[in-house]
Amino acid sequence: MLDKFLKRRKEVTAEELLREETAEVRSLRPFEYYLTGIIAIAWAIFQMALPSVLVIDSTQERAIHLAFAMCLLFLLMPCFKKRRKYLGYLSVLDRVPIIDYVFAAVGAFTALYLAIFYDDIAMRAGSPITADLISGSILVILLLEATRRIIGPALSVIALAFTLYAFLGPYMPDLIAFKGVSLSKYLSNITNSTEGIYGIPLGVSSAIVYLFVLLGGLLDKAGAGRFFTNLALSFLGRFKGGAAKAAIVASGATGLVSGSSIANIVTTGPFTIPLMKKIGYPAKKAAATEVAASTDGQLMPPIMGAAAFIIAEYVNVPYIEVVKAAAIPAFASYFGLFCISHLEASKLGISGLPPEDIPSFWGTLKEGVHYLLPLAVLLWELVYLRHSPELAAFRSILLLFAVIFYQEIRRAIIAKRGIGSAIIKALLIIRDGSIQGSRNMMSVALACASAGIIVGVVNMGIGGMITGWVEILSMGNIFLLLTITAMASLVIGMGLPTTATYIVMASLTAPIIVEVGGLFDFVIPLMAAHLFCFYFGILADDTPPVGLAAYAAAAIAESDPIPTGIQGFLYDIRTSCIAFMFVFNPELILHNINSWSQGLLIFAMSLIGMSSFECFAQGWCFTKNKFYEIPFFLAAWFTLFHPGGVATLFNIDQAYKYYFYPLGIAIYATVVLIQKVRMAAAERRAVSPTK
Repeated sequence: MLDKFLKRRKEVTAEELLREETAEVRSLRPFEYYLTGIIAIAWAIFQMALPSVLVIDSTQERAIHLAFAMCLLFLLMPCFKKRRKYLGYLSVLDRVPIIDYVFAAVGAFTALYLAIFYDDIAMRAGSPITADLISGSILVILLLEATRRIIGPALSVIALAFTLYAFLGPYMPDLIAFKGVSLSKYLSNITNSTEGIYGIPLGVSSAIVYLFVLLGGLLDKAGAGRFFTNLALSFLGRFKGGAAKAAIVASGATGLVSGSSIANIVTTGPFTIPLMKKIGYPAKKAAATEVAASTDGQLMPPIMGAAAFIIAEYVNVPYIEVVKAAAIPAFASYFGLFCISHLEASKLGISGLPPEDIPSFWGTLKEGVHYLLPLAVLLWELVYLRHSPELAAFRSILLLFAVIFYQEIRRAIIAKRGIGSAIIKALLIIRDGSIQGSRNMMSVALACASAGIIVGVVNMGIGGMITGWVEILSMGNIFLLLTITAMASLVIGMGLPTTATYIVMASLTAPIIVEVGGLFDFVIPLMAAHLFCFYFGILADDTPPVGLAAYAAAAIAESDPIPTGIQGFLYDIRTSCIAFMFVFNPELILHNINSWSQGLLIFAMSLIGMSSFECFAQGWCFTKNKFYEIPFFLAAWFTLFHPGGVATLFNIDQAYKYYFYPLGIAIYATVVLIQKVRMAAAERRAVSPTK
């Protein structure tokens, strides 16, 4: 079965993977194209109205949000993506069959059922009538089917397994026995309350995430992705390994507004991967660099693959606190990848791009500086004015509308075309961006809703049992517990989008990490535990053999996807190490750090420490490492990332831990100096005559 999966993925292009992710699989007939377009645009208008003119109950808002997602999904995505011999009607790709119209209508109605009969259901909370049970049962079935169609079977299977366990718990062996639930209790929690499908994840998806995804869709259609790539190339292309460094910066910039690894790869990869290959990067390493850069785009605030907003709700902190916590690890991770590209270029003897392949910096900036205005407003609203994320995104979108009209009118004037054609072109860009935003949002909304089933079942009483199992498996050892959580996140995340992986793992293990740490008087902030689950959910995107990001990049680079995935995973080892480090040293997520000078010091030391770690990981600094240099690189990395740990080793008071920063820098500088001396000696031997 795995061989068939791998064979099929090797034959799929990056664009086809993106079409699967956004449900652009069917070739629609004209009226179906307009129907789905109208629904997608209506969804965008509804979401734009929420922070501006529309005031409704949050539960009703979530129900309408889910109804749009389910309706659009069943119209766009067939039951099977390839023709089946005996089930051809379920794999129709050239039209929408009648059965999917029925599924779309029934799915939308059952999702809206809570909103339509909201007052009545609230009055009989916990005592559903027959209509409630029928509607709820159909909703669960159709939701799991919709989720299977858009993101694969993994999440649906996990949700179904939790559901079956909730009913069959009394019949299980004593070790895993559970008192069980009735159908009435199950559906009351899962479909008629905010404990299940309509819980926090879907609430964040409807209130906040959609607007950020819409902003990303509009920027993409306006041409911002190409601008970010060209700007990075113009600034970095001339340096050693410039194409790879430009790919990293471009993917990081794209990741600000995109929550999808595959979307990042398809946006920047077609430009950067061929350039990397042109200057000497092997196809595998060129693709792996793009994979690592695009995957880590989800680490970058302010969106973080939509998880930032859910983390804020789960941890019960303002959104800006999540951005603050995520900042240093994200930048350190990207700086580490930047170091990797430089070291790989040094090992391979790769120089910068030829001048003819480097765009003009000022010309590129002049042509696209207007794309930076909505992002600047977004950050200004979030960081300085401390407005809510949805309000900040809404105002950024309004400004982007103005930017799109300005762009098209300016181009029309330069081309000596009529203003009317420019206005029409701007409206078409806004239309296409709205449709793309809605398509991109389907997988997030459905993943959040399905993950809500798992969270709802856990909250019925299974959570305590799971806590006990995990504690038994980890034997109360925090290191073993973190390793189990990391491995589980990687395995589960192979078949799930990052947001869903985070929701599942955070619900099951984040509280346990904090609890087990407390048993040993080891304080682990809840934020660190949640970010730990999130980081390993991201790493699953390029974990072989299923990492879809690797398949997308390999298709562009014409490399083998499995070695590409392995190489990308090796590049991402730094990210996993950062995740472990901020659990044991919460200062890396600025926990209880309120001084700018202290925060900047920690940030600067983390960058130097990451540089030392990559010299170890790549086996190269200025030249190939000697075996005796490796411990020095690791010692410098550990000291700069966790000076408190070094202070503990030497039984020194934590008040003096920052004095170990100079020690870490000295260790790193010493081994660098040793390599420089060795290089100079080698050069002298090369030029001196042989005896």
